[in-house]
Amino acid sequence: MESPATARRNSAPTTPIRRVVAASMAGTVVEWYEFFLYATAASLVFGTFFFPSSGSPLDGIIAAFVTYAVGFVARPLGGVVFGQIGDRFGRKPTLQATIIIVGVATFLMGCLPGFASVGYWAPAMLVALRFIQGFAVGGEWGGAVLLVAEQSPDKQRAFWSSWPQAAVPVGNLLATMVLLITSFVLSPTAFLDWGWRIAFWLSAVIVLVGFYIRTHVEEAPIFLEAKAQVEKEKATSFGVVEVLRRYPKGVAQAMGVRFAENIVYYIVVSFSIVYLKVVHAYDTSQLLLALLIAHVIHFAVIPPLGRLADRVGRRPVYLAGAILSATWAFFAFPLFDTLNPVLIVAAVAIGLVFHAGMYAPQPAVMAELFPTRMRYSGVSLGAQVTAILAGSLAPILATQWLRDFGSWLPIAIYIVVACVITAMTVLSLTETRGVSLHAIDAADAERAGRTTAEEKA
Repeated sequence: MESPATARRNSAPTTPIRRVVAASMAGTVVEWYEFFLYATAASLVFGTFFFPSSGSPLDGIIAAFVTYAVGFVARPLGGVVFGQIGDRFGRKPTLQATIIIVGVATFLMGCLPGFASVGYWAPAMLVALRFIQGFAVGGEWGGAVLLVAEQSPDKQRAFWSSWPQAAVPVGNLLATMVLLITSFVLSPTAFLDWGWRIAFWLSAVIVLVGFYIRTHVEEAPIFLEAKAQVEKEKATSFGVVEVLRRYPKGVAQAMGVRFAENIVYYIVVSFSIVYLKVVHAYDTSQLLLALLIAHVIHFAVIPPLGRLADRVGRRPVYLAGAILSATWAFFAFPLFDTLNPVLIVAAVAIGLVFHAGMYAPQPAVMAELFPTRMRYSGVSLGAQVTAILAGSLAPILATQWLRDFGSWLPIAIYIVVACVITAMTVLSLTETRGVSLHAIDAADAERAGRTTAEEKA
């Protein structure tokens, strides 16, 4: 027979899981709409609007991607700050703060003057707002997935926590859709002059909707239990310093599993635009339409792959995603070179399906690496520090190599190396399918008590 404590732990959360998922997804759609809006605009507009002409279209794009990378540099700082706040005060208030900060920064981006009007003040202001945007997004991802993961049944954690991941392509889908509509309706000159701003201004409306939905969700019982325990013991043993002290291997593993996933995603959704636009002068509207279709497919495959990770394990699904992603560039770029719209859509969509093999189980894998009292910090730190080395550099390096070598082969090798690193990390993981987060907390408490006793001795 179950003890009263066990019964409480296995009972349904105070907020029904579907409402928790909806709240997490609503905010995630908003924040990633805004973050990826910048990525798409950097590929299509920012290189010429915010930077001086150098004679090569790739130079402006590289400059735009460098400012794009500023958001990634800011994300670990945001992960550290909001991870500390989230572990101490709760996931919900942290997520409410991040969504407002991202929204304000994105709206103001749509108001900035270009290089022709104010010179180098234009890229300077763009960089400042991008930093603020990245800072807030750095605290968003960990809180959003943990809000769901900590309230999911043990045997369905990968499935439910994959839904916030599925919200990311929805955000990208909305960003692509808005830019696609404006590029269809407006002339190329009008789109470059002012049409792109519409997508940034629309973020204000979407932010208000996401913020409202997030006010109607409660914290996970397991977090409230952990918070009460920390307060009872008058302990300060949570946050970034503690997770680096107690779980350095977990942080390293979180970074390793994130590495290839982050690189593959930004090569597929950002650099593919650059390659087709610069090498083949492919039509902007057709490019955006191809991405639109691919994002729909990406959204559709993430939850089923999350469910598969609950059935067969996290490691097999993640490993398959890494191995398949290593092959992508070798057939995708030749398909791009055909200029056949169907084959281009297929190449991008297949890349995102392979990516989903890593992306769907990722929240469950990371959540199960850390105890509740420092889970937000551990997950955010592992994910966002990696973003500097992976996602921020990927489109810059790929564009530079295309400029220097005129070939996609260095990019393909780069992806293979990244996938090998992630595959090796996955093999180092202990399979955690169906594990109880309470059991992880209990093991942590025992370990902390043993360490404390050793320190006293």
